[in-house]
Amino acid sequence: MELCSKKKLHALSLAEKIQVLELLDESKMSQSEVARRFQVSQPQISRICKNKEKLLADWCSGTANRERKRKRESKYSGIDEALLCWYHIARAKAWDVTGPMLLHKAKELADIMGQDFVPSIGWLVRWKRRNNVGFGARHVLVPPFPPEPPPPAPTPQAQLPLSLKDFSPEDIFGCAEVPLLYRAVPGREGACDRVQVLLCTNSRGTEKRRVLVSGLQAAPRCFFGVSSEALPASYHPDLAIPWSEWLAQFDRDMGLQGRQVALLLAARVVEESVGLPQLCHVRLLPLSAASTTPSLPSSVVRAFKAHYRHRLLGKLAAAQSERAGTSLAAARAAITVLDAVHLAAAAWAKVPLRLIVSSFVQEGLAPGKTPPAPDKASEMPPVPGGLSLEEFSRFVDLEGEEPVSRVCKEEVGTEGEERHGEDGFEPLPTKADALRALSTLRRWFECNGTSPELFENFYACEEEVERLCCL
Repeated sequence: MELCSKKKLHALSLAEKIQVLELLDESKMSQSEVARRFQVSQPQISRICKNKEKLLADWCSGTANRERKRKRESKYSGIDEALLCWYHIARAKAWDVTGPMLLHKAKELADIMGQDFVPSIGWLVRWKRRNNVGFGARHVLVPPFPPEPPPPAPTPQAQLPLSLKDFSPEDIFGCAEVPLLYRAVPGREGACDRVQVLLCTNSRGTEKRRVLVSGLQAAPRCFFGVSSEALPASYHPDLAIPWSEWLAQFDRDMGLQGRQVALLLAARVVEESVGLPQLCHVRLLPLSAASTTPSLPSSVVRAFKAHYRHRLLGKLAAAQSERAGTSLAAARAAITVLDAVHLAAAAWAKVPLRLIVSSFVQEGLAPGKTPPAPDKASEMPPVPGGLSLEEFSRFVDLEGEEPVSRVCKEEVGTEGEERHGEDGFEPLPTKADALRALSTLRRWFECNGTSPELFENFYACEEEVERLCCL
């Protein structure tokens, strides 16, 4: 008895699947009748109906290959998406993107994400096919976001800008790009220690945006194996703030909440940035460089820097107490960019709501009556031991001085000491054990993903342990 030959599977392309959905929506044809027309099985038509929303999203995205019959997800989907985002930005800037350039960028992104991945020519071909990136002759890709029209001329700062009157105080946001010498100590600083920190909050202090730290190092060793989603702040491997990406994400977040908000920012950001996205939910209100009014109140920025410096000195003091004879220079050299990311997030969380509200009103950046001036002693961190109020104040404003020229050295870490037991008993925990345990716990949070709220509780615990280590 001869076996019947197996029926050949007829797979439909994305374009044909959309035709199936249109037939079912616009006509009275049943799924069985549509299946016969396309020469496929009825269960296949049923699966198309179940995946209707995803198919329509792929069709409307403009990046999906409409003739492709099967969509196989990449094992490295995070690298796929990051490379596609970079590709769109590069094409929008009219860069001549080549295959070797894409392979190099994919490897660089994999290193930043801590993934053991080496892109090959075959992977690149499949990546192009998955994302509908053209082969053969190069073509200019239409930017995903058309450039924003030129900003209106700055309004006089003597009175509230007319455009702000259309927004409630909760929907008025200010942002600022803050230069920060992330591991400077009194009397020791260098240009190589500089990072840029992007701060943003609404005028009521109820919505502090996630801190963004930009640094010179493309892939610091301290980030190896770290989950970027688990961090309480973002890191960008370039000293320039990625305004286009940041604004696009801000606009998406406000769109999900169904809000229209105003964003105060420096006019030079709009003038110098290339390819700013078309924003639907965020209205940019640039403030000219000639204006004396900052886009984020200076008292808010200064409070952030004061809390950062206070936490940094506490961390350095704890490191010195861990090992006798450790110099301040050696403890400072062990501070990494990843430490700076955590310190920046902790400092931003410490800036009080009351200070933000009063500062926005006093600067004329939000409507309302000028509230009573807050008690400075309660709004700022205490002066660290060993420094006078004047010395700490000068230390907080360190970025305003000319940086000392130094040779940039690669970040280094301190080596831990091995633990040895006696007579089979585990020794009592030491200060070094406590500090190492904090480092291990934070590393576990970073690599396994957790909530920002848990990090805030961890910071309080970390500060108390470091204080006890100094006793």
